[in-house]
Amino acid sequence: MPESDYPSSVPVGVDTTRASIARVYDAFLHGKDNFAVDREVLARVQAVAPQATDLAWANRDFLIRVCRFLVRNAGIDQFLDLGSGLPTAENTHQVVQRVNPDARVAYVDNDPMVLAHGRALLAENSKATISTCDIFQPLEVLKSASVLEHLDFSRPVALLQVGTLHHYLGDDSAEIMQTYIDALPSGSFVAISHFFDPKDPQEPELSELAEKMEDKFIHSPMGSGRFRTREEIQAMFGDLEMIEPGLVLCDDWWQDGPRMSMLSAVRHCIVGGVGRKP
Repeated sequence: MPESDYPSSVPVGVDTTRASIARVYDAFLHGKDNFAVDREVLARVQAVAPQATDLAWANRDFLIRVCRFLVRNAGIDQFLDLGSGLPTAENTHQVVQRVNPDARVAYVDNDPMVLAHGRALLAENSKATISTCDIFQPLEVLKSASVLEHLDFSRPVALLQVGTLHHYLGDDSAEIMQTYIDALPSGSFVAISHFFDPKDPQEPELSELAEKMEDKFIHSPMGSGRFRTREEIQAMFGDLEMIEPGLVLCDDWWQDGPRMSMLSAVRHCIVGGVGRKP
């Protein structure tokens, strides 16, 4: 039995009978902060896509590369990381503070386990904080006292919605993002990654795979995981100026070095991009 299955190791308020988005991602990344119900989601998706964990790894690698770009190339020193998830290797604050020790990071999540682990990790880091809000209620986040105390919205901010919006099942995700974008000052950046249904008549098998994975995600104990089309995902950026190469496969967004092997079919089912507010 993994350590996390022992009741004494479970933070107060954590429901171990229901899958958590953060803990499911942890299971996909081969972490230890998850329970049987979370691993059940992984098993169900792997039944139709054996390489399903590639979704999480492509997403994580995208986040790391984007953070390096924003702090090093774009000079951003304030980050609002929405739906930050459980701490793992190379968290946002670790990536950006390695380049700029003064970079400030505000994490936002409402998972009790994420909050417990995050607060412990950040206890001695005055430049990073974690707040309790529903990331799909932008006004709640934007009015959060802890967010406003930590970040200066009179200067550019990088807003990260990495691996989050596909867990919002409504059809107004673009409107949610527009509320966030409207609140950002000029010179800010928005990064989004999202499960992707290619809808490519030349490669119908990829769309079939996306549909099968979506079905398993949504009908699992987690209950979310939409694979949207390119048009639906692009709409979430509003009128932002897209940074080259635009909205592409996560693995194709400024990859580290030459590709030495072909991407798995699963890695064709998650895209990401970065936009800048003029």
